Amino acid sequence: MAATDILREELLVLIDGRGAHLPFDAAVADFPDDAINRLPPHVPYTPWHLLEHLRITQRDILDYIRSRAYLPPSWPEDYWPARDATATPEQFALTVEGFKADRTALRELVADATTDLLSTIPNTPGHSILRQVRLVGDHNAYHIGEFAILRQVMGTWPPDRKE
Repeated sequence: MAATDILREELLVLIDGRGAHLPFDAAVADFPDDAINRLPPHVPYTPWHLLEHLRITQRDILDYIRSRAYLPPSWPEDYWPARDATATPEQFALTVEGFKADRTALRELVADATTDLLSTIPNTPGHSILRQVRLVGDHNAYHIGEFAILRQVMGTWPPDRKE
């Protein structure tokens, strides 16, 4: 197996949240509707805010990779929903599905053998797809872990969950 193929496989593991990371699907599974907009103790955002931040940021990095007309959103206001924003269960589900759809698009891009993971993305300061996928993988792992801790603190894991 060529080094590029090994690298591609490792990036797919990172995108999928396998290995040392809690997968996104496991983190959000069976999340109770009545906790979507609840503020955990000593935290200024809700579980939905955190997941929406993940969705927005992952989408932003995907756009950065794919679009030469990319314009960066304003940090931090465009990367988080408003503090007083709330979501319905349907909107929460759309956030989860949007994250998954963009993760699939990122996965397909990396899995495509014609994607040059190491070349510089045009109109960037030397950034490669490898760099951007590593960045999104790190960011997702951090916040998915944070989401899992919020669930623990809030008591929102299903009682029959196996750790």
